[in-house]
Amino acid sequence: MNTDTTPPAGSDAPADGADEGLPPDVAATAREVAKQAYANDIAKTLGAVPRPINWRTLPPGDVEHELLELNAWVDWLRHTYGLPAQVVPPMWHRHPELLWELSALRQHWLFCFDPQAKGNQALAWHHDFAIARERLRDWVTISGTRLDRDRATRITEWPGGEAEDWEAPDTTERTVINRTEDFLAFVEEQVLARRAEQNATIREITNLEWREQP
Repeated sequence: MNTDTTPPAGSDAPADGADEGLPPDVAATAREVAKQAYANDIAKTLGAVPRPINWRTLPPGDVEHELLELNAWVDWLRHTYGLPAQVVPPMWHRHPELLWELSALRQHWLFCFDPQAKGNQALAWHHDFAIARERLRDWVTISGTRLDRDRATRITEWPGGEAEDWEAPDTTERTVINRTEDFLAFVEEQVLARRAEQNATIREITNLEWREQP
């Protein structure tokens, strides 16, 4: 005789008889609460699908969070794969081309190593990682940043093609002394700059709405 009391898959009956003796409406409510708790736990475990990060539109709070997360991941990456400064230099954060490339690589890694990813995604990431390393070498060569010194990436000025308020970056070479300290200062600079942009946009919208009032 079969003594297995486990309910069939998809059944609303309790697996352990926990709601036996409860009024039907109370038992139904208890089952719905349990289902929702299970769904929430699964969603929390799996998480959201990683999306590309647009550094141009992130609000101030997200800029700080994403920069700190990216910095921790890049630190893990360079230690795990023994990457030299010719691929990931200490001052990568001061060079937008490196920041965007490393950010894209991280989001790709998050997607490929997601619990829901297919088994071959890890291999796909390593394939793309090999290609990305060559691009990183090119960016580092162009930017001029090194292990012990750094300068802003030079930008070729177009005659009559720049905005009136555009200024060429200061390309004075500086010695790298305390990388962590510089990174934290960079994060603060980015948050303050993004907050200023956000406030300017709010003021512009507010002034426009005020002028349009009858």
